Amino acid sequence: MSSRRRDRRLAVVTGSLVTASFSAVMILPFTAAADDQGPGSSKGGKAVDQAPEGVKLTTTLPEKISVDNSSQKTSITATVKNEGTKESDDIRLLVVGFDGLKVSGVKGCDAIAEKDLPAGSNSGFSCPVGALGAGKSTSYAVDATFDLGKTGKICLPVQSADGKKTFWQQGPVPFGTTNPSPNAPATPLLLGTDNKPVGPGGDQLPKTGAGRDVLPLGAAGAALIAAGAAGVWWSQRRPRQPS
Repeated sequence: MSSRRRDRRLAVVTGSLVTASFSAVMILPFTAAADDQGPGSSKGGKAVDQAPEGVKLTTTLPEKISVDNSSQKTSITATVKNEGTKESDDIRLLVVGFDGLKVSGVKGCDAIAEKDLPAGSNSGFSCPVGALGAGKSTSYAVDATFDLGKTGKICLPVQSADGKKTFWQQGPVPFGTTNPSPNAPATPLLLGTDNKPVGPGGDQLPKTGAGRDVLPLGAAGAALIAAGAAGVWWSQRRPRQPS
């Protein structure tokens, strides 16, 4: 084989390897961004009992999540923040699911017994946050399932360690989509959006309650959404402290 032919063949092989390596590098960033849940939002949140002076407790949820259409599994990041100027006393965060959204696990947290769940909820976990410094935050990885044939909501109350006071409560706030994708691998859901469930036919929207404007939470759950009702709801059905 002549040296000219060898050089030409070597140049072709080298060029192919460079192209393959470049393609691999270009693919990686898009794969890593697939789990991006967007910025955190305190949408649907409100202060309830007055926090100690200098302490301002809030929570955030992702602006968007994605539900696997075959397994119905999803993941949610729940964050509690102290936006005040002083450290808080010991606090706890509750993560509670409603309707089609069921919380199956929260890392580092204890499941709330069924008999202690707030009225209208289907699942819940209690997370001992401890004292939270000024300007600090703590995030929890929430595993959940979402039945796309129903509406689904989540609630994040921040309480004193003994559960006697609720300083902040986000929700029950819905995740949902107005454009269901039953044939896609996953369905993206947006925070603060009422879900339009997909019926068996793929294009029919079944009723999930007495009417479209009535949230299927029961009397206690529906009353919770009204301003000022959050504290009453949690004081009546306060989860017990984990032993």
